[in-house]
Amino acid sequence: MNLTSLALLLVFQCLGEGAAQLLGLPIPGPVIGMLLLLIAFLSSPRLAELMEPTSWGILQHLSLLFVPAGVGVIAAAGQLRGELPAIVVALVASTVLAIAVGALVTQAAMKWLGKSAPPASDASRESH
Repeated sequence: MNLTSLALLLVFQCLGEGAAQLLGLPIPGPVIGMLLLLIAFLSSPRLAELMEPTSWGILQHLSLLFVPAGVGVIAAAGQLRGELPAIVVALVASTVLAIAVGALVTQAAMKWLGKSAPPASDASRESH
């Protein structure tokens, strides 16, 4: 991993946080930072190439980033009990919505790229 690449990731996150705060946007700062980083990658493919090894290194250890969130959920379990029905509904609804949006985006991308999905009848015959 390259220390410069890690620093650049943090700079873009800080830029996103700053933009969110200064402009009063309801979008999280890290999301804005990722969009800014994407723009930087599109304008300079060499930058994307330089950051690729560091990105893969981070992705290989991504599961470690979920440990603090899991600990926080366990620590707040008592407070969450009263909200359990709302949490379950939100989880189910967001999962269904994420699957539906993913399917629509995939379908649109396939149309845009000129690829077609196999007919449903062919797929169902292959599985039997």
